Amino acid sequence: MKNILYKNTKISFTDSGEGTAIIFLHGFLENKKMWQDYVALFSKKHRVITIDLLGHGETECLGYVHEMEENANAVNLVFEHLSIEKAIIVGHSMGGYVGLAFAELYPDKIQKLVLLNSTSKEDSTEKKLNRTRAIKAVKQNYVNFVSLAIANLFSENNRTRFASEIEKAKVQALKTPLQGIVASLEGMKIRKDRETLLQKNLFPVLLVLGKKDPVLNYEESLAQIEDTTVELVSFEDGHMSHIENKEELEIVLSDFFNK
Repeated sequence: MKNILYKNTKISFTDSGEGTAIIFLHGFLENKKMWQDYVALFSKKHRVITIDLLGHGETECLGYVHEMEENANAVNLVFEHLSIEKAIIVGHSMGGYVGLAFAELYPDKIQKLVLLNSTSKEDSTEKKLNRTRAIKAVKQNYVNFVSLAIANLFSENNRTRFASEIEKAKVQALKTPLQGIVASLEGMKIRKDRETLLQKNLFPVLLVLGKKDPVLNYEESLAQIEDTTVELVSFEDGHMSHIENKEELEIVLSDFFNK
């Protein structure tokens, strides 16, 4: 476990293995521990870095709005600290939003990008309202909000099957401070639309979607990659492909990393 300071705020990360650098970025209510099995697998042939984003895991909060660009700048500081010139970025959900912000700010530092259960689209008006409602809900009942939020990321038919994994994810999510949750919701609500990045073909992009994702509409997600070179992989399950489709995802990522 390593730390650096970004604007007097502690950023926590791990660094394992040697070779092509792969940066794993977790999603909302997650932290770098979600990638442990992936680090064990991929660090055999690659240099694997996991980073706790602002207000998550062991990284501290920075103000009351954690913009995706602010997270991207913190990620860039890790790049500089580790002397990484170019890397593959894998971002789950909110981590994908940060990956896209990073790609816009530092395009020359991206070798490949994986959007895992994520989107380049900005929040719709309805989603922005839902974020505002979520902020109110988490302030009223923190534990209830977090517990429901985690379970609702899995497809309905998987909530019993992955009960123990859901419980583990809740335990980690409940370590996220209230300020970190609110600041991230505020940051996601105001994030930019970055669909044009997918159309520029600056670097290879892999989009991994769940057909029964309760968070991201599958059909709407497909629209953003029409007439692009983005590679698409679809699973039959929910928003948590790294758990719900773990073995298949490991193969998909390995193929993409080694192309």
